[in-house]
Amino acid sequence: MKAYAQPIKRLISELSKLPGIGEKTATRLANHILKAQDEDVRKLAESIIDVKKKIKLCRTCLNLTEADVCHICHDKSRDQGIICVVEEPDAMAAIEESGGYHGTYHVLHGALAPLDGVGPENLHLNELMKRINGGGIKEVIIATNPDVHGEATALLIIKMLKGKNIKVTRIATGVPMGGDLKYVDKMTLSKSLEFRRGM
Repeated sequence: MKAYAQPIKRLISELSKLPGIGEKTATRLANHILKAQDEDVRKLAESIIDVKKKIKLCRTCLNLTEADVCHICHDKSRDQGIICVVEEPDAMAAIEESGGYHGTYHVLHGALAPLDGVGPENLHLNELMKRINGGGIKEVIIATNPDVHGEATALLIIKMLKGKNIKVTRIATGVPMGGDLKYVDKMTLSKSLEFRRGM
């Protein structure tokens, strides 16, 4: 990076702060930005500023939205009695893309990770409980990631919902469609057998 002028070094440094972007990728992106048309660079800069100014959390589910209530919570054709709890907005987007779910969501914006300083107070669990205590919820689907943090978060939510007259389910984990058993890891196979279902 020594060979670059200070503004380019600064751009590379800022770009490399993005997740999944190392110094080499940041350098390629910086060079791409330098070669791009002024109009394209202006649009990129404006879109970054625009997203920071306009995007907020939905007051119901905490999804990212431009309005007070996101389009999913606003959609009356969706089953308002089912809440699918996810860790991040991108997980919610993935479920939406599948097209198989027609309830609502609750975005935690993280998962329990005590060693990283993420405890229950850092997740939006109080908001989830307020929604449930408000009545009308018949099922909570826990769709946290099938990793250590996601499992710990799922167990905490299950504990919080104990004694409530609500069906609590967990998304299935196991062998992917089109998968070959000999290439599936031990933990996935173990979970597949544990959560087997009748035919």
